[in-house]
Amino acid sequence: MHKNPKDVLEQFWGFSTFRGSQKKVIDAVLNKQDVLALMPTGGGKSLCFQVPAMAQDGLCIVVSPLIALIQDQISNLKQRGIKAMALTGGIPFNELVTLLDNGLYGGYKFIYLSPERLQQELVQDKIRQMNVNLIAIDEAHCISQWGHDFRPAYLECAKLRELLPGTPII
Repeated sequence: MHKNPKDVLEQFWGFSTFRGSQKKVIDAVLNKQDVLALMPTGGGKSLCFQVPAMAQDGLCIVVSPLIALIQDQISNLKQRGIKAMALTGGIPFNELVTLLDNGLYGGYKFIYLSPERLQQELVQDKIRQMNVNLIAIDEAHCISQWGHDFRPAYLECAKLRELLPGTPII
């Protein structure tokens, strides 16, 4: 059972309607389907994973390549009263353990991490224990081996399917 996505949109983002294909994408995710959402910059892609994550119990794992983008997303969510954290490089081991435990027990709705952070065994073990309702691979064009922005670590995102079988991926 989940909350009405339109109610979530209004409550947290102040919008009364979805734009373009957002509703179709959100409905598919809430029906536990994997979705590839291709939208232009400013097309509202983030809401396509943020709204369904907020409409359900559990949290959303977001893999994102850019620290600035992660910080912007987390700041935006926190301004709306939504608990979100970043697991980026440079975090000391003991702090990483604390953050992961907070993700497990602290009522967080979003954990943003880089694809490189996802490669760590500790991170994978903790994610496996979490109540994850959705996996979002942001900036998925970084998966392409032929593009100028290829990130080899993005190929490891498939590990999330092994860790969390049945969890929808967008």
